[in-house]
Amino acid sequence: MAYRRLLLVSFFALIFNESIFAQPREMGNLVIDGVPDIPPRIVERLNQYQNVRSASFQGWNPNGPGMLISTRFADASQIHYVEHPGGARRQLTFFKEPVGGASYYPAKDRNGFLFSMDTGGAEFFQGYFFDIEAGKTTLLTDGKSRNTGGVWSHDGKWIAFSSTLRNGTDSDVRVLSLDKPRFSLNASEEERGKPAVSEIVVEAKGSWSARDWSPDNTKLLVEHGVSANESYLYICDLATKKLTPVNPQKDKKIAYGVGLWSKDGRGIYYSSDESGEFQQLTYYELATGKKTIITANLAWDVSDFALAENGRRLAYVTNEDGISKLYVSDLQTNWVDMDLPPLPTGLIGGLEFSKDGNELGMTLNNAQTPGDAYSINLATKELARWTYSEVGGLKTEKFVAPQLIRYPTFDQVNGKPRLIPAFYYKPRNINGKIPVIINIHGGPEGQSFPSFSSGTQYLLNELGIAVIFPNVRGSSGYGKTYLTLDNGFKREESVKDIGALLDWIAQQPELDATRIGVTGGSYGGFMTLATLCMYNDRIRAAVDVVGISNFVTFLESTSAYRRDLRRVEYGDERDPKMREFLLKISPMTNAAKITRPLLVIQGLNDPRVPATESKQMVETVRKNGGKVWYLVGKDEGHGFRKKTNTDYQGYATSLFWEEFLLDKKQGSN
Repeated sequence: MAYRRLLLVSFFALIFNESIFAQPREMGNLVIDGVPDIPPRIVERLNQYQNVRSASFQGWNPNGPGMLISTRFADASQIHYVEHPGGARRQLTFFKEPVGGASYYPAKDRNGFLFSMDTGGAEFFQGYFFDIEAGKTTLLTDGKSRNTGGVWSHDGKWIAFSSTLRNGTDSDVRVLSLDKPRFSLNASEEERGKPAVSEIVVEAKGSWSARDWSPDNTKLLVEHGVSANESYLYICDLATKKLTPVNPQKDKKIAYGVGLWSKDGRGIYYSSDESGEFQQLTYYELATGKKTIITANLAWDVSDFALAENGRRLAYVTNEDGISKLYVSDLQTNWVDMDLPPLPTGLIGGLEFSKDGNELGMTLNNAQTPGDAYSINLATKELARWTYSEVGGLKTEKFVAPQLIRYPTFDQVNGKPRLIPAFYYKPRNINGKIPVIINIHGGPEGQSFPSFSSGTQYLLNELGIAVIFPNVRGSSGYGKTYLTLDNGFKREESVKDIGALLDWIAQQPELDATRIGVTGGSYGGFMTLATLCMYNDRIRAAVDVVGISNFVTFLESTSAYRRDLRRVEYGDERDPKMREFLLKISPMTNAAKITRPLLVIQGLNDPRVPATESKQMVETVRKNGGKVWYLVGKDEGHGFRKKTNTDYQGYATSLFWEEFLLDKKQGSN
């Protein structure tokens, strides 16, 4: 009997110990559920890749040399000052949260900049002013609402921004002035901590934003955004608050991109798709309504543009099959393009002219080098590199650049198969057939670019996995018709584009169609889960990052300020027929089809795809007997941004792919 009791005690102790092991555990701000201990070799192997940095140009110093940049040296990106090309980076902000959107005060009576910051990834951004002379930060907004897009008036006396302060749902346009006592060097910490008083200038339902000030600072160019395919431009007279439409159209939906006032105040420059499939750069003359399409000869989107303060030069970037191309026009010679120095093939963003208009600042990035701040001297045609971001001691020449491919999908265009563009990264050292990971972008109106990713390079160089980034229907960059091909009841057609990619992979002699993984974030997370449901037997494993699991619960629980915007894209769940369809195609409804291992990653404070979306998916798959690893960041939102958390995410993801895609058992080398 004693022996039998001992066996029973041992048996129940084993069950108890296993249940303890199976319980979620916490490490810092991470909740780790089902993820095994990380082998030290993975930590060591990833160390260099996780210490790759990048830097982005933020703006020129208007009253002296140098520029502001954003880069990370600790746990989160902060604002730094660089005095000259290749100069030392002097850190200015030191917060636990990532800092974004730095914009210099434009006048001479103050030395500082505007920036935004949220808490815990919740995206309720607040505006702040950093006084460089005093080294002090002053809160500008109320500390609770969502505030975005701060734009200085030309004299620096006012800031226009978008805010949900009024009712928490609609984004109004507000303006505030810098109250001098609160911004003086002698202001107390209590004074600096109080929000400035702002005034509503556009109070309306929906999402409104300030684009630019008129040269005399009496009017604002504002935009009303309805969807990725529909928006409207207006001029707001600040004295009367009257809205006057720019380029009014009847019975025609137009999507506007960037909008800026001409420096003489006579017109508006904007990008829009009103004249064709792509976002073309147009000059609109206010007095006559005459329009001049500047990029009529280019069949690609204008993704960004900037005007010199003296009004003499215009710089713009086109998105040509995912690759950026820069143009600078001389406005005194009818938009004739200037000669420019050769630029690295890749991505260009953040354009801004120096105060005298002779230099153009930007961020350059490509698949083999991380982003850095650059400038072009337009007189000498010289390209200057301002920052040299570290790459963890790795050799950038060993990094892999992708091949642009197009594969046929299930439907046709003009009697021929529709072709889906994708960027295909192939490992340099091939030993037998190569396993593949399909990485699907979010949005869904997003686009995959050949940008730098140390995580992708790790998969290629260390694990020997090929990676393919498809731009399935619904992606931006390929025309407004392509952008709408997945809307409403056509949602599953984008998933079928992944099925066509699986067919393409099976036809490639170097790729292993029996070892395919799929991953994606946000809408890409939905696509990952939907791919598992539709093609479970052709997928080996999947990683879902902040993905939608049920369109109805998502639309009912996503933040109120963005709910109507998402209903335009996905469909209105309040309509009975649409609700039935959304439930039918949701991964939660089809979760019983999932038998492959799944890693789910979620930020607890996510305002876009609430954490309930991942939790219900994890619980359902586990209830059905599926294997799920679950990782939650308590101080994160729509994806991880803090280095401590992203590092562990990298460890867990690497171990997951090793075990379930490469068939390496734990403890193997």
